[in-house]
Amino acid sequence: MRAVITVVGKDMVGILAKISNECAAHNINVLEVTQSILQDMFAMIMMVEISSSDIPFTQFADTLEKTGDEMNLSIHVMHEDIFNAMHTI
Repeated sequence: MRAVITVVGKDMVGILAKISNECAAHNINVLEVTQSILQDMFAMIMMVEISSSDIPFTQFADTLEKTGDEMNLSIHVMHEDIFNAMHTI
């Protein structure tokens, strides 16, 4: 099972490291990352493998959203099936 993590906010040092470390702490493998910096705005989409996670998906999503609040970033975690359903016409 996979999930999509999106991160948007003011660029600062350590965003990718913080999200990656949180994934690693819960045995979640980062499969793919794309990021851009538009002037001073940071935008990232990350595909992660959640099958081996040591915490429930909802708890992981809540953890990253809390991290986003602490860093003044918008961080959302969505199960791949929901993401695909939302983007299917």
